Amino acid sequence: MSKLKLLVFQLYKQKVTSKSFILMTLLYLIIIAGIVNWSSIKEVFTSEDAQVKIALIDKTGTELASQFPSDKQLKFDAVALSEKAADKKVLDGEYDAALYLYDNKDQLAAKLATSTSLDLTIQSAINSLAENAGKVYSVQKLNLSAEQAKKIINMTTSVTQVDLTQNASSKTADEKSAGILIAYIVGFFIYLFVTSYLSMITTDIASEKGSRVLEVLMASIKPSTHLISKLIGVFLTGMTQFVLLIVGGIIIIKLSVTSSKLDGISTILKDITPSYIFFVLCFFILSVMLFLIIGALAGSLVSKVEEASQVMMPGILLSLVGFYVLISGISNPDTMLIKVCSYIPFTSGMVMTLRLGATDIGTLQVIIALALLIATVVLLFMLSLSFYKRSVLTYSSGGLIQKIKTVLKVTT
Repeated sequence: MSKLKLLVFQLYKQKVTSKSFILMTLLYLIIIAGIVNWSSIKEVFTSEDAQVKIALIDKTGTELASQFPSDKQLKFDAVALSEKAADKKVLDGEYDAALYLYDNKDQLAAKLATSTSLDLTIQSAINSLAENAGKVYSVQKLNLSAEQAKKIINMTTSVTQVDLTQNASSKTADEKSAGILIAYIVGFFIYLFVTSYLSMITTDIASEKGSRVLEVLMASIKPSTHLISKLIGVFLTGMTQFVLLIVGGIIIIKLSVTSSKLDGISTILKDITPSYIFFVLCFFILSVMLFLIIGALAGSLVSKVEEASQVMMPGILLSLVGFYVLISGISNPDTMLIKVCSYIPFTSGMVMTLRLGATDIGTLQVIIALALLIATVVLLFMLSLSFYKRSVLTYSSGGLIQKIKTVLKVTT
């Protein structure tokens, strides 16, 4: 077995069998399970909440009580009371609130009277029901039949988009929504892996350098071999965790999600093309590798592990910028900021996946951004190899800029 393979195998085995790797993977799976089962978890903590009783006083002369159905949270009681009598019952605690419906210039108006403040979820539910009742009331004022009113209220319009230029792949609204969801997940994974594994490779090299272990290693292996082994070992560790999270997430979804929700997930996945998955994986892998190179180079600059947080901060800030740009573009992925950052190699991994899924961007533009990212990874790797040979056994103090100046001064 060559020295490179031996170093990679030892590092990979050490990382994947460590307690921190196992615990963090389990923690991420627990978080995924919590997100998937959030509705059930929420019910456990809210199931014992008392049902809110609301007196419904309809002064419109129409039958709107059917628009306010009772459920686990709300119980509507249609009563024929005066406003004064209903308010008294609320103050006496017989009802939690009183909802008055009355006509205001042929439009429905509603007033909610309470003695104590209601929860936001309760208020939102009442507002939603009142808004729907207002639509029904407006339709009723037009003297339509029940079937006609129901048809108008439930009417939906589907929009089919046709690209007349045939220069871009026109996406439907559902395809763009699915692309935004996938882009957010990919961006979150990139940010998660960058912060975790950039820190890992930086502290590993810094600890070996601080304990003088590197001086012993450099006697038998080349600095380039050591750098490549670190990059490959940590990268394989990250990909192993990524695969475990994907497989674990799929198992959790299949065991936890109902058939109706699975159908919804299948509908979303149908809107994702194989080419989109290919480009997303390329951007993900290359982005992680790019920041690992930055982390390895940062670790070679410090003299002890305590200084690692100082030198890896620029890399973390770059990933943070990309993540915030991604979040800002979820509501509008066609801004100039999104377009510019989608070509910058340090942010394109997160931002270009958003443009690729949520806009009608051409394949050529994606290839250009991917080519820029590949060129940056290769160039940074070559520069890192050259600089790593000179910095890995150089000990200096001061800030990041001072460390770089010291390495260049000593080795030139």
